[in-house]
Amino acid sequence: MISGVMYSGIVIVALAIMMDLVIGDPRTLPHPVVLMGRVISSYERLWNRGTAQQRKLSGAFLTVTVVGGVWLISWLFLVVLARFHPGLALIAELWLLSTTLAIKGLGDAARAVAEPLSKGDLPAARQALGMIVGRDTQGLDEADITRGTVETVAENTVDGITVPLFFALIGGAPLALAYKAVNTLDSMVGYKDQRYADFGFASAKLDDVANWIPARLTALCLWFAGLLLSVSGVLPLRWKGALQGTCRDAPRHPSPNAGWPEAMVARLLGVQLGGTNFYLGEASHRATLGEPLEPLRLVHITAAVRLMHGAWLLFMLLPVVLVVGLSLIFPRLL
Repeated sequence: MISGVMYSGIVIVALAIMMDLVIGDPRTLPHPVVLMGRVISSYERLWNRGTAQQRKLSGAFLTVTVVGGVWLISWLFLVVLARFHPGLALIAELWLLSTTLAIKGLGDAARAVAEPLSKGDLPAARQALGMIVGRDTQGLDEADITRGTVETVAENTVDGITVPLFFALIGGAPLALAYKAVNTLDSMVGYKDQRYADFGFASAKLDDVANWIPARLTALCLWFAGLLLSVSGVLPLRWKGALQGTCRDAPRHPSPNAGWPEAMVARLLGVQLGGTNFYLGEASHRATLGEPLEPLRLVHITAAVRLMHGAWLLFMLLPVVLVVGLSLIFPRLL
């Protein structure tokens, strides 16, 4: 009985993945994350004031309200639809789940940078990169453009794909959307500057906690994907020693989670990520990840996208293996 429910949940998530791969995020449909962003922006203007302690409390209240509200509203929405017809609830859940995923969007964004780069059109490649990163892109050469794209693909494999999958497999669309609320809060108010250091404290910490396990599982899936791609002859990746290297490099990243996929991709590709970026003309120095065994170039963007696809496919196999294993160990319970 329990295994049947778990398998049905896996099938629903798999169908949502197919929907994302086929249609992505149509601009004609309202996107839940956009609505979340508007709510967060409105309440941030109202509540981000007072003493440091007051801003911390207000920020924590905003975090609880938005995350809990998103879960409750989406859960009630699906329950009401199910009362009318189970098929309506299923379609709605598939759509909601697909909005939490960025498989197609991330691949398309990387290709939008790679295409002009392959033609030597650096201005167009810089412009495309500027659409997906916050750093200054003016004057970047091929290596820096490639680095920015590879870092974005690696980091967003976690934020935009595997973490939503993780929570979708546990609690369906409501929990996956609740995570997107956490991630949206972090991206909007989770900065350590004067305006948000106190108000966004709770949002940033909750995002760190939510990503902790999936980020490390993703790094492991990336390594397995690199191993399979290398052994099959599809890509000549440096999977030997990548696990040990990632464990050394990842803790040096300022984020407790983003360093794991970035370090793993750097190790597998044999390149060095991290270093100095500029934001509004101000230099920001980050620890380097990996070793510069190869110069960064266009081919590494394609390789990073293939690793991303391999990682989420393997990530989806984890619950299947878990259910099969548990059913063999506890046949009567499951």
